[in-house]
Amino acid sequence: MTFMKTLKREEIDDKYKWKLEHIFKNLDEWEKAREKSQELVEELNAKKDSIFDSPASLLSFLKLTDDFDLIFGKVASYAHLKGDENTKDSKPQELKQKLQSIGRSYSVLYSVFKTSLLSLEEEKLESFFKEEKGLLFYKKFIDQLFRSKPHTLSPEEEYIIAQASRLNSAGKTYNAFTNADLVFPTVKDEKGEEIQLTQSNYTKLMESKDRSVRENVFKEFYSVFKQYENTLAATFSGSLEKDTFYSQIRKYNSSLEKSLFADNVPLDVYNNLIKTVENNVPLMEKYLELRKKMLGVDELHMYDLYTPLVNLDMEIPYEQAFETVKKALAVFGDEYISELEETYNGGWIDVYPNDGKKPGAYKSGTYGVRPYILLNHKDNLNSMFTLCHELGHSQHSVYSQANNPMLYAQYSIFTAEVASTVNEVLLMRYLLKNTNDKKMKQYLLTYFIEQFRSTLFRQTMFAAYEQITHEKAENGQPLTAEILSEIYYNLNKKYYGDAVVHDEEIAMEWSRIPHFYNAFYVYKYATGFSAAISLSKQILEEGEPAVERYLNFLKSGGRDYPIELLKGAGVDMSTTQPIEDALEVFGGLIEELESLI
Repeated sequence: MTFMKTLKREEIDDKYKWKLEHIFKNLDEWEKAREKSQELVEELNAKKDSIFDSPASLLSFLKLTDDFDLIFGKVASYAHLKGDENTKDSKPQELKQKLQSIGRSYSVLYSVFKTSLLSLEEEKLESFFKEEKGLLFYKKFIDQLFRSKPHTLSPEEEYIIAQASRLNSAGKTYNAFTNADLVFPTVKDEKGEEIQLTQSNYTKLMESKDRSVRENVFKEFYSVFKQYENTLAATFSGSLEKDTFYSQIRKYNSSLEKSLFADNVPLDVYNNLIKTVENNVPLMEKYLELRKKMLGVDELHMYDLYTPLVNLDMEIPYEQAFETVKKALAVFGDEYISELEETYNGGWIDVYPNDGKKPGAYKSGTYGVRPYILLNHKDNLNSMFTLCHELGHSQHSVYSQANNPMLYAQYSIFTAEVASTVNEVLLMRYLLKNTNDKKMKQYLLTYFIEQFRSTLFRQTMFAAYEQITHEKAENGQPLTAEILSEIYYNLNKKYYGDAVVHDEEIAMEWSRIPHFYNAFYVYKYATGFSAAISLSKQILEEGEPAVERYLNFLKSGGRDYPIELLKGAGVDMSTTQPIEDALEVFGGLIEELESLI
């Protein structure tokens, strides 16, 4: 089913649309649940001054928060998913607006609870656990909160900090400026036709077979960012200053330490990633030399990195894509496949693009409801991998919810990316194993190798950039546009080596990365990718023992911190070994591709 044009939602067969009635049958049901969540907030508010009067009052308050989280999660999820079906529809926006005051009220209540809890004498809390056995269920949750005690201020100071968060506008300003105000010039496509350059079509144009198109688009695109470099430097510096402010006021040694704290990730994990990848730049240079050879160019430029090395049009209908994914993941056993089929057949996936639908793909859900998956399927290889990726996230939640109470079912982004990427790697290995066509193998290998370049190397380079710029901000050093560009340009030279011409325009790339406004997030893509490469290798080589470890990892949800959960699965991210293993696989793939040329 290939759409030549974007259809209206009502024109798409219902079997390709998710069924939100799994959450609420109609808006009346949703409204009743919303009213119930409002009542629970009011009930919690009435109890806020007596939470710690007795063990029974604490238990009662905690149970009420569970009740609220369950119901509010469903009403919020419904409104969010409904809105993404058609972003032009104002009705879902009205639903979201109805929830805003409830969400704010609960956040204030939770903040009061947390600061009051952390000001409590630990002896008193221990006596509560002894007197009321029902509180033992919450002990791990409370112990985790107590980790943040050294970084928590007085209730009055916490209130001021909470109010000050309204001033954190750097990210909002950046998004508004780059998404709405930046105007790009028109450029010529492969047919010589003038088209409007946008952030949305930039990557597609950089995949053009026509090198002159790529070069022109590359230069025109970055010239716009260069034109506003001082404004963009000011917004990014504002974000860095915000991170520095919060880390210092909460008595962390650095912004990085603060960011890693919630997941209890040692600083060595971050530093080991950067050090290990930087030590293996010769592998990247080897790949880039091969890319240069396959493209038949004398010099490889930055605008040559996105164009496909092998041209192969693969039409893979959605149904075929799912069957292929199923075969690739059969190693996980009948129960896993049965759960996949329920997600596929039960109205949990919104498959095709429609007018107004949110672009991209994601897994979303809330406790007590099977996860939903949003796709914009295009019947090609990339869409099949996207389906496989999102099913990995979905299965993680299915297994986590089935084996954990709500309080401990939510897992970290650090581990989430592992589950999705393991699926992708197993699919790639399955496809490579089951084709004898030379061109197809070349196509698949270049696709896989590009994942290493874009995820392991590129995201680690981003992580290094964040670390350097934050350290300079913490030391009070100026971060002008010139300095920010110089840092980025030097890192680009370090990570891509001597095999590519480092065009001066690439120095401005820092200014178009929105993730930089969510500090120290991108490293999780690289660590998750490394862990997934290692785990998938174990699954294919060891079989059942590795599969059992992996499924137990999915079942564990958020019972422990990410590093410990991954150790149980068979990967120790506190060492460099998983990253070295991934880089070894990268090297092997390059050699395999080289042998086919």
